[in-house]
Amino acid sequence: MLNINLNSKTIFIKIRKTLFSNFFNTIISLIIILIISFICLKSFGWLIFSANWKVVTSNLPLYAFGSFPPNEQWRPTTWIISLLSLSVITLYGPDWTRLRKRLLLGWVSTVPLGLYLLYGGFGLSPIMSRHWGGLTLTILLTTCSSILSLPIGIILALCRQSSLPLLQKLSSIYIDTMRAIPLIAVLFFGQLLIPLFLPVGIEIERVWRAIFAFTLFVSAYIAEDIRGGLQAIPNTQIESANSLGLNQYQIIQFILIPQALRIALPALTNQCIGLFQNTSLMAILGLVELLGVGRSILANPEFIGQYIEVYVWLACVYWLVCTIMAVLARHLEQRMKINPINPR
Repeated sequence: MLNINLNSKTIFIKIRKTLFSNFFNTIISLIIILIISFICLKSFGWLIFSANWKVVTSNLPLYAFGSFPPNEQWRPTTWIISLLSLSVITLYGPDWTRLRKRLLLGWVSTVPLGLYLLYGGFGLSPIMSRHWGGLTLTILLTTCSSILSLPIGIILALCRQSSLPLLQKLSSIYIDTMRAIPLIAVLFFGQLLIPLFLPVGIEIERVWRAIFAFTLFVSAYIAEDIRGGLQAIPNTQIESANSLGLNQYQIIQFILIPQALRIALPALTNQCIGLFQNTSLMAILGLVELLGVGRSILANPEFIGQYIEVYVWLACVYWLVCTIMAVLARHLEQRMKINPINPR
């Protein structure tokens, strides 16, 4: 109790010295506090009394699942619950080192599980991808693109660090080219130009074209994050591994990649969050993901003009999901520091 009182007193003294150290700082601080209080009160009053949230409450299934058939919406719900459960097990499960391989297999299996539940087959009624939408489609695009981009990014980073000039040059050209092109241009390429290069009679669904475009783009940025992690590893570790008789493949598998991933985890988290946010660009190209659902609802004559409510709601959903991803990554990073990766 005494420590809490001392900490509170210390914080109060620091605030007083920072904001109210002299007459000028006191006036400026009071003005800023009044402005912030006025904005907060006005916003709170609008949220509670003035806003018409029927545009949100009456369309919650549409925000979550798009035009997925109502009697089959338990399928995307099951998949999302499995992702949340796996996240909890990853963070708070016992003996993380022993569960590492099983958790990796579990995360990779979320993609075929999600595709099975969404597509159907083997006892489930088939549902075309044009009925996917909302938060489910946004999470699917993020998950598939992230899982596909990570191994490609690792390979590109290793190739860029390679002693073979041809591999190093090709990977450098690819990474620099993709980083110099806007994402919207890559998405237009995936949606509009890829079908032109396919043989007659072969068609790739729009969801997979979007995942392909996101994977191409994000893998270049992941490669640079991994390369930064590789450069942070001291050369003495590689020399020690060589002296122990490890071959190049074993050095990469047991020493370089685990440590590079742990070092690059904050940057990889940023890439994953950015990818989740960038899926909103697909609304421009016709996929009805979370932002696309909001635009389609605003086209309904019943809800025309309620832009503020819709976009405030969407902003809160994006903020909530991105915050959860950041918190999970931070907990995972702390856990990896406590339980370092054991190659054996």
